[in-house]
Order: sequence, then structure tokens, then C-alpha cells
Amino acid sequence: MSKRDFYEVLGVSRDADEKALKSAYRKMAMKYHPDRNPDDSAAESNFKDVNEAYDALKDPDKRAAYDRFGHAAFENGMGGGNGPGFGNDFASTMSDIFDEFFGGAAGGGRGRRGADRGSDLRYNMEVDLEDAFSGKTVEINVPTSASCQTCSGSGAKPGTSPKACSTCGGAGRVRATQGFFTVERTCISCQGRGEVIADPCTGCGGNGRVTQDRTLSVNIPAGIEDGTRIRLSGEGEAGVRGGPTGDLYIFVSLRPHTFFQRDGADLFCRVPISMTTAALGGQFDVPTVDGGKTRVKIPEGTQTAKQFRLRAKGMPVLRSSKVGDMYIQVVVETPRNLSRRQRELLEEFDAVSSKENHPDASGFFTRVKDFFENLSS
Repeated sequence: MSKRDFYEVLGVSRDADEKALKSAYRKMAMKYHPDRNPDDSAAESNFKDVNEAYDALKDPDKRAAYDRFGHAAFENGMGGGNGPGFGNDFASTMSDIFDEFFGGAAGGGRGRRGADRGSDLRYNMEVDLEDAFSGKTVEINVPTSASCQTCSGSGAKPGTSPKACSTCGGAGRVRATQGFFTVERTCISCQGRGEVIADPCTGCGGNGRVTQDRTLSVNIPAGIEDGTRIRLSGEGEAGVRGGPTGDLYIFVSLRPHTFFQRDGADLFCRVPISMTTAALGGQFDVPTVDGGKTRVKIPEGTQTAKQFRLRAKGMPVLRSSKVGDMYIQVVVETPRNLSRRQRELLEEFDAVSSKENHPDASGFFTRVKDFFENLSS
């Protein structure tokens, strides 16, 4: 039975470049891989064809010979070497595929795993709005794992040292045969480190690190916003047996304020005012986030929910010279617990009031009246 054209096997044109060849090979190899097609002899055959085709076309000399002589280039030793097959070249080209399947390498070993990096830590910090306005330095206490001083983080008793793992011979990986190929996996005896500790340190029990509290100074910059994350490099947990230290991430949240609500760099403050102040006009003082106060003037006839803008009285913009604004929103408070005389005065006012005094209310109820009249007509 004649062999299929190598370009046809990979599904590429004859002028495909190296990148296109590799991409097509990876796609076809994943498609027909035996682990994805168990007990499928056709898939296994296609898988071998794909590897044979790629092995021939990835090499410029072999590809040139194939383009000139076809499959005959690899018969009777014409192609030189071992020809297409499952030798060392195949093992190297399959390494990327095995990385996806098993998370490791195939063929020649890649050596022992490096020392484990320490975990990153999270610290939740609450700050007042005033501190976010002016900025400050805060000291925090963080319980974490630090490198053991007794063994300098090695995990071995002072005067001794870790020994090569007898299971993997110090490589950190072991090989296992699956069908017609060999796969490397992490050694379970040493967890890929290639070393075991026969005489562990008494200070850390062979872990290379101990738990302790640390006091750190954290700079809270002016203008910091709720939800901001601050990263302190190398302030996380110490790595296992001398591994690199993780990072500390501080998540900042702002405590609710008595007067202000924040939106970006702007502040909002709701101020209740009396009905007479809203009708006749007036003024009042409000606090500012810097600890001062400012005066707000209310014109006569002010309605509830009216906002007054105070420029540059808000929050600073982080790492900028800009400053937000403060908005005063007035809420007209209806009087309660009226005395007899107060009630009489309001009734007298109501008796002499006109549509001009309450244009919104008059307009609304006029529209309501027209609505019901249209329904009945």
C-alpha cells in the first residue's frame, strides 16, 4: 500500500514555512494522540503517520530530498541517518505535546525542580477617609513564615546537608513507559527537589522555615481609593528550604464616614435644612475633609435634592496635583410635632398661597385632573 503524501498528512501546502509546519503538527498530534483515542488502532496509525511526516519535513535537508524524490528518498538509506521514526528527534519534537498532557517533559530529562517559592500573602486594611485624604504611614503586624535561622533555610540539621534522592538519583523526575513512548513525571519521594533530608533541623522540623510575626511599615499615599492593592515585594512567606520569598498584597478599604460619601475624587454631603430656610434663603457651615469648615449660601425657593458645588474641596487624585470637588445636597425637612400656634400660622399661609408659590405641585395636579377627565370622556 502506497504512503500518503507527507504534506497531505499534515494538511499543509508544499510551500508551508517552519512555523506553519509545527502548528499543523501539534494540531494533528493532539487530535490522534493515543491517550485521547484509547483502543483506536486507526488513530494510532494516523498518529505515527503524522510524526513520520513532521520528522521528514522539519529538517531542511530531509525536506529537500523528499520534495525531489518523494518517499523513495528515505528508502535504502537515501535519507541518511535513521530516517523518520521514533528516535531522538521524535522525543525532542514531542516534548511540547507532553507538556500539555502531563505538565512535564518527555524524552531527555529537564533536571530537578528549583526550590519552591513562598506563598503570597493577603492583608486587609481599613483606613479612615481623613487618612486617605492626607496620606500616612501605618504599621501592621503580619504572621508569616520566615527562613529558619538555625539551618539557614536548608531544613537540614547544622553540620549536615541534604542527600540525593535514591528514587530519582537526584534528577527530581522519574521515567515511566506508556506504550511506545516514555514519559517523565515528578518524583514523589522528593517532590521534584532531587534531595531528601535524612537528619532534619530541630528548629523547623526539616521545613526550612518557621512561623513568626513581623511588623511592617506601610505607606498610604494621599488620594488612595477603596479597593486599592499595595504590593510589598519579598514580604510574603519564605520559600521551602531556601526558596525565594513570596509577596505581600495589602488590600485597602475605606471606613464609612459620618458626613461624606466618596465617588472617585469627589465628595458628597447631604444636609437637611428647614422649610423656612429653603423658602426664605439662608446660610450654614459644613465640615470639610481636611478638618476645616466652609459656608454654604442657600437662595430663596431652594428645592429638596438641590446640589451646590464647592470646587477643590474634595479628595486629591492619587499621584497627581489635581483635587476633586465637594457637593452639598440639601434635603428640605418637613416640620413635625407642631404646636397649635405653628399649625395656625401654616394654615393661614396655606389660605393665602397661590399657584405661583407651588408651581410644580399645581402643574402636577392639573395634569392629573386632565388625565381623569380624558378617561371619562
